[in-house]
Order: sequence, then structure tokens, then C-alpha cells
Amino acid sequence: MDAIRIRGTKPLSGKITVSGAKNAALPILCATLLSEGESRLRNVPGLRDIKTTSALLGFLGRDTQVNTPDVIVSAETTPVRPMAPYELVRQMRASVLVLGPLVARYGKAKVSLPGGCAIGARPVDQHLRGLEALGAKIAVEHGYILAEAGRLRGAEIVFDIPTVGGTENLMMAAALAKGRSTLVNCAREPEIEELGRVLNKMGAQVEGAGTAVIHIHGKDELEPFDHAVIADRIEAGTFMAAVGATGGDVLLEHAPLDDLEPVVMKLRQAGIEIEREGQAVRVRRQGALRPVDVTTAPHPGFPTDMQAQFMALMTRAEGRSVLTETIFENRFMHVPELQRMGARIETRNNTAFVEGVDTLSGASVMATDLRASASLVIAGLISGGETIVRRVYHLDRGYEAIEKKLAAVGADIERIDLEGP
Repeated sequence: MDAIRIRGTKPLSGKITVSGAKNAALPILCATLLSEGESRLRNVPGLRDIKTTSALLGFLGRDTQVNTPDVIVSAETTPVRPMAPYELVRQMRASVLVLGPLVARYGKAKVSLPGGCAIGARPVDQHLRGLEALGAKIAVEHGYILAEAGRLRGAEIVFDIPTVGGTENLMMAAALAKGRSTLVNCAREPEIEELGRVLNKMGAQVEGAGTAVIHIHGKDELEPFDHAVIADRIEAGTFMAAVGATGGDVLLEHAPLDDLEPVVMKLRQAGIEIEREGQAVRVRRQGALRPVDVTTAPHPGFPTDMQAQFMALMTRAEGRSVLTETIFENRFMHVPELQRMGARIETRNNTAFVEGVDTLSGASVMATDLRASASLVIAGLISGGETIVRRVYHLDRGYEAIEKKLAAVGADIERIDLEGP
């Protein structure tokens, strides 16, 4: 089984290119189900989740050619099979995003209830209520969502809470619905704005994507598209935290600075310099790390997907930091692993209190989810001795060749093959 071996305490220096955004590419891949013809995605990261989604599209009947950073999805080579089985969906929660396109275009779908990282409950009830409002009949039987509909019809849908996947699923369904749909209390992530751009390229009329209220004028048919995916803000933020933790000076190419405002603000408060240089972003730290308090919140707040990495950074700050997680109830699973490396962290309910220490010690640690994996890599970069991060298949779901990118800027890091779990 693959693992990452790190020998830490080396400052990072050089240049890193930020890959395309996984969380933007996945719903866009699902949106290819809304049209005939050949769609091309560019700047797609080479990740497990991309391969899983492409395999799912192939199972459904689309001809999918993955040669990252390009992915080409062509028309059905066989009669469509509007079913997403457990064997594929369990690997990745975003697979549920085929539900809306399948119901809207083919009038039926059978989609397994989703899997993904074990970071807490992420129910799909908002997706299902929204599809019912558009005219679909929904049932849940034996672990599968069963949906049937004639032509969907536009409706007003009010989300109980902002939901990224729910907003994306219903945007895609409404793009083929008759008439106008209004989605209220939407998630506002940049990846949703990106999906809106793609749906507009396909011929739908989407207004307000990236805001709390989205209006969608559906069309009878949609066209294929050619689109370059935006850069990954979470990957960029992770590298910013890594540079800040180790010290040094790194130029991040294609870093989406405007999409990272809450992260950049907190990193600057911690003493990390972040400045735009043309199309790139310079990240460096010369002085001591200062403690900073963080509370996660839906976009445009501090992203939950950066909480674990920021915690690893704060283990070396001079003082006490308080990190409060408000999105997922089980997202402190990295804490015991950081404690094994010498971090002083106390958790109470959804809050972690981090006392900075002079040094961490390398250890054998276990990744529990995607972002926890990244936090352990950062911790390994600032630890004395050797760190082995196991279960890096989590890491491979969201970071493209992270060990190679870090090695190129001076980290002593490599992928190794270990026996056992």
C-alpha cells in the first residue's frame, strides 16, 4: 500500500503550479449528461475522483477519454443505462450529482446513496425535495434513490441550509426543465459559479450563480461545450499553509487569490506574506508564526476544507489558537494523529484549542480523510525525524502529485510502498 515518507524541517523555495479544481470538474463532468455531442474539459486534475466519475459516465453509456489535463466526453455509444451502482458511488460522494441530469434528460434514475469521506452526516434530502418540487417522483429503497419524471417544470426551491451538492444537482436539473426555476438560500462557492458558466455555454440561462439566489431558464435541449476548469483554491490554500509552516519563499502559479480571501486574511494575521505577482502569488514567511482563531463557515467564510491544514500550521504558532468547526460534526479525526507527533491540542465538542510547540516529532500516522491527509503532510514537513503518512489514497482523491510538487520546492518527501494497512 502506498504511503508518503517525509523528513522534515526544510524550508520550501521555488515555484508550484496549482492544478485545476476537483470540486469544479466533478459537477461539470456530470453536466455532460445533459447534452448530446462531444464535450471537452481542459485543466482537469489527474485524481482518483476524476477517474471514478469518468468510470461512472462510462457505465451510464458515455464514451469518456481521460488524458488529463484533458477529458473528452462523447455521446452514448450504447443505450443509456440511468443507474449509478453502489460499487461506484460508494467511492465518492459527488457521484450523486448524476441524479439531476439523469432525471432531467432521461426521465428516470436509480442512484445509490453516496459514500465519500467519513467526516460527518451529509444527507441528500435537500436534493430530493428539490427534484420533487420540479415534478419528479422520488423513493428510497434498499439504499438506492429511485426517481421518475416526465418533463420537469420550473419551480421555486428554498434550501433549508446552503448545500453545495444540492445546489449543483438542482441547477443541472432546472437547466432542462420547462420554464423558470428560482433556487433560494443557495451555496455560494466559486465552483457553483463555475457550473453556472458552463450551463450558460450549453444554452441555459443561469443568473446569480455564486449568490444566494439563482434564476434558471430551462431549455428543451442543451449543447455540448469546451471549457477550461478554474484553479483549485483548496490546493492553493494548502500550499500556502505548507509554506507558512516551513518558512521559505514559494511562487504559486495560477493560485485563485480572489477565491481565497478568508484563508488569505487568516494566513496574513499569522505572519505569512501573500502578495500577487502578475498571474501568480508569492507566499513567504520570515518571522515567527502568530496564533490565530478560526471558525469555519459556508462560503464566503473560512472553508471547512482548510481547517485541518490550518490546524497543522497553528501547532507551531507562538501561543494558543482556537479552531471551531461548524460544518461537519466529525472533522477533528486528524487531531489524535497530530498529537502523536507532539502537538498540544485539546478538543471540546466542535472546538479545538491548539497550543503551539517548539518542534514536532516524526511518527507513523494514519490519514482518515482527504483534508486530514494534507494536514499530516504539513505536520511532517515541520517535524524532526521521519514521518510516514499511511492511507494516502485519501490524499490522491484531492491532490495531484502533491509529493512531487513539494519535492520540487525543496521538501524531502517521496511516495513509498509499504506492506500492511
